Amino acid sequence: MSSHPSISSVGPPPDRDNTGPLPVWWTSAAGALLICLGWTACVWISTHLRADPALHTAALFVHLASLVLGFGAVLVADYYGLLWLTGRCELGEAVGCAARLHTPIWAGLAGLVASGIMLHPDLASPLTRIKLALVLLLALNGLQAAILRRRIAGAAAASPPARTLMWGAATALISQVCWWGALAIGFLNNQG
Repeated sequence: MSSHPSISSVGPPPDRDNTGPLPVWWTSAAGALLICLGWTACVWISTHLRADPALHTAALFVHLASLVLGFGAVLVADYYGLLWLTGRCELGEAVGCAARLHTPIWAGLAGLVASGIMLHPDLASPLTRIKLALVLLLALNGLQAAILRRRIAGAAAASPPARTLMWGAATALISQVCWWGALAIGFLNNQG
């Protein structure tokens, strides 16, 4: 018997990511906690802050620009996923595109949240509460999507397992429902 480790035993433990010293679950839990705390702080601030008309108008512009940036980047990332599913691009290209769009997606979402604070959200409205829940779910979904992207990138040489593909489909579906739902509610709230 050889005293050398086998190839399958070399590498980080299964609960660790290759990019850092902390287990993935630990950094994901910390990220989720920070997202929830930040979301709670933004909701609280929105109830105590009243922007004057000029600031409200500027916040509305930033809100719309952030929507274009964040949601536009999401649509491009999902488009590349569809291109891969239909065999029109390689998996590595689709994953690389999603990785490059990570910053504009999060910047757009952050801009939406920051500007939304100054738009006088009506927290008594059930639609507004649903929209806020969709935004929180969207951010948490984005956090776990980063884990998924690393897993798919690790399998980029071959086709990912069916379980990973289902995870990706669920992630994309949740993302689309949250973005389109928040967009529709924002439109409806602005009409009334």
